[in-house]
Amino acid sequence: MVLNNVTIPGNDAVVSISISEGKIKQVAPAIADDREQLTFVDAIAFPGLINSHDHLDFNLFPQFGDQTYESYTEWGKHIHRVYANEIASVLKIPIALRERWGIYKNLLCGVTTVVNHGEKAVINDPLITIFDNCQSIHSVRFEKNWKKRLNNPLKANQSAVIHTGEGTNDAAHAEIDELIKWNLLRRKLVGIHGVAMDPGQARRFKALVWCPESNYFLLNKTAAINQLKTKTTILFGTDSTLTGDWDIWHHIRLARKTHMLTDYELYQALTTSPAKVWKLNTGRIANGLDADVVIAKAKRKTGLQAFYDVTPEDILLVIHKGEILLFDESLYHQLTGIIGHHYSKVFTGNHFKYIQGDIHGLMAEIKRYKPDTSFPVPYPAQPAA
Repeated sequence: MVLNNVTIPGNDAVVSISISEGKIKQVAPAIADDREQLTFVDAIAFPGLINSHDHLDFNLFPQFGDQTYESYTEWGKHIHRVYANEIASVLKIPIALRERWGIYKNLLCGVTTVVNHGEKAVINDPLITIFDNCQSIHSVRFEKNWKKRLNNPLKANQSAVIHTGEGTNDAAHAEIDELIKWNLLRRKLVGIHGVAMDPGQARRFKALVWCPESNYFLLNKTAAINQLKTKTTILFGTDSTLTGDWDIWHHIRLARKTHMLTDYELYQALTTSPAKVWKLNTGRIANGLDADVVIAKAKRKTGLQAFYDVTPEDILLVIHKGEILLFDESLYHQLTGIIGHHYSKVFTGNHFKYIQGDIHGLMAEIKRYKPDTSFPVPYPAQPAA
């Protein structure tokens, strides 16, 4: 297919994007091609977002916590004491169903790649890319055998991804030093959160995943990204709905308000930087890369300002490796003859979207196990009253 009349953040020229066999074939002002054409009006195109930290199976939880905590250990002990029944009711839902919902949560926002923290996902046919070519270690405090796992020679060539420094007290800071000390094989470390991290520690990490909304919810503080960015690569993550909003754009705008990254640096943390760290063939709209492309309304804005104004309601099209996974109802007649899969109709904001797969059936199955489960899209699909 060819996507016509779109702009790319950082380049306000109007271009067309040609997609063939799952790859971006050409980006040019005009493309002569006999394939299906989709033409947009006042729209931007950007790479499918890369969420570098989520727990796919934890996205049916509401946010748990009613105070400011000093660390993740204090929060963890508190929620298991206070919210034990609520936690148990969600965990009754089979993990495959919870993971599928986690995928839809991301897809609805234009995320086409998720780095899932924890055990390898049990579903084998995800709609988007679930990156797992790394070793997930929970943390120094909550993983009993973390030293042994970190120094497993069979994993030496993989990055070790671990929650670290998630707190505001001295123990959270010291935990980072302990992790660095015990990295005997000098493995590439990707830290998550790093609220207590200083620049000297940051230079020992290949990258740090910044999850500002989760940090503010738990700790009322986030990492000093404006200092740490000079020593390591900054990536962006949402964490799960246990500590943050389902909508990644809410997280992005919160991060932007801190002014700790420039607009371009924050955009890179969602696209080119994680593509490089995780060695993905995506992250840019360029010839030869995977066709992970999102088209959204520009709302008469240009460049990165148009990007930062996007909401799930504004998304017109999500393509993953050349396959249409989501499209706005306004494109329905242009897509006749292109789409060949089953799509469900969902309502976001004030617009209907078509999303691949049976999302309604998934929600119904989840409600069999937990009837009071709430979803960010109406169930069944209909405008909110």
